[in-house]
Amino acid sequence: MNAPLKPPRADVEIVTLGCRLNAYESESMRALASEAALSNAVIVNTCAVTNEAVRQARQTIRRARRERPDAEIIVTGCAAQIDPQSFAAMPEVSRIIGNAEKMRAESFGGDHARVSVSDIMSVRETASHLIDGFSERTRAYVQIQNGCDHRCTFCIIPYGRGNSRSATVGDVVEQIRRLAANGVPEVVLTGVDLTSWGGDLPGQPQLGSLVARILKLVPDLPMLRLSSLDAIEMDDQLFELVTQHERVAPYLHLSLQHGDDIILKRMKRRHSRAQAIGLCQRLKDARPETALGADLIAGFPTETDRHFANLLSIVDECGLAYVHAFPFSPRQGTPAARMPQVDRRVVKQRAAKLREAGAAALERHLRAWVGREATALVEREGFARLPDFTPVQLPFSLAEKGPGDEGRSDKQDPDHWHAPHPLPPLRKGEGGAHIRLRFTAHDGQHLIGVAA
Repeated sequence: MNAPLKPPRADVEIVTLGCRLNAYESESMRALASEAALSNAVIVNTCAVTNEAVRQARQTIRRARRERPDAEIIVTGCAAQIDPQSFAAMPEVSRIIGNAEKMRAESFGGDHARVSVSDIMSVRETASHLIDGFSERTRAYVQIQNGCDHRCTFCIIPYGRGNSRSATVGDVVEQIRRLAANGVPEVVLTGVDLTSWGGDLPGQPQLGSLVARILKLVPDLPMLRLSSLDAIEMDDQLFELVTQHERVAPYLHLSLQHGDDIILKRMKRRHSRAQAIGLCQRLKDARPETALGADLIAGFPTETDRHFANLLSIVDECGLAYVHAFPFSPRQGTPAARMPQVDRRVVKQRAAKLREAGAAALERHLRAWVGREATALVEREGFARLPDFTPVQLPFSLAEKGPGDEGRSDKQDPDHWHAPHPLPPLRKGEGGAHIRLRFTAHDGQHLIGVAA
């Protein structure tokens, strides 16, 4: 692992789009760019998971050029890796660097070709960098794995990230130790295909063994979270830890994608509907307070009304609290883009119904919390989350402002009031505060919490 990196320059802005792995890499790039003495620049870290994500990347680049007309605009991330020439055709773009190049300081300094993107499939190691903290002080993301060896028919990401490769236990533990020592209250393990961690390491350890080592070797870390997991790859030790260990967050986000066996096969997923439902039931039986979320895609090619009905019903049968609903987006170069497509109007209608099912599931989850108490982690003024990731709106302001916060406003919504026991002040550089709350109501999207 590299030596600790320098702090970022104020005139270098990084715009992060997409996944938690991008968030981790953006924090690394802040320091790498500083090490290279990069100045007056905007780095756009793009996402390519859907056509909409690529559209948003282009929109972000154009806005950056308008807002910073004299700055160097550097584009990187999965969209830039997959289709560098289309971004090179944008007059707003100064340089394009690939996903491997963005993790090297030399890519941000000196004279380079306008397009510097290597073959991501040739990358065999995960670049690790020590990070002392995150701009979002309440939660830090630690990359344990990158790339994916699977080839789901709808997914373009392996062509942006390459094949699966793992960070070593020592690198991961050292990174988390540094974060915990700096007061970070939560760490999220992140990667492209998290449960494939270890497959390329000596002895092929499984993810559960890594989680066990982190919990043992970093006892000062209050909470460990896992990002999206493949439902078919949860090893026995991992299941035991996520259902029994109090320092593992009672929240899992599962990569389910659909609820019909035929569509799952056409997606080239490796689990069945019954296996997904069975895992969710086992998780809830073993740890009832566990909240579950899932990615689900509506309107996949050949999807019939019956297939879609099975997709809708899995929301309830899996007991999901959170649904990340996607309308199917055909990505050029994927097998699914060559399959018979569902009419776009039908795709949008089905996605809307899926979002409605997700909203109803969240409402049920929130309603079950009303009248109860729990400890929440404050993420920012007026907002906190529970260990199961439930969002909480705090209808009172912070007691005082920290240094450098002069621009922040304490104006309250007319329906909000000051709690008799206000939150501890949050200052820049500190971890988020924990506070005991009682939940009096919900608004369909958040719990309403008052100091208990």
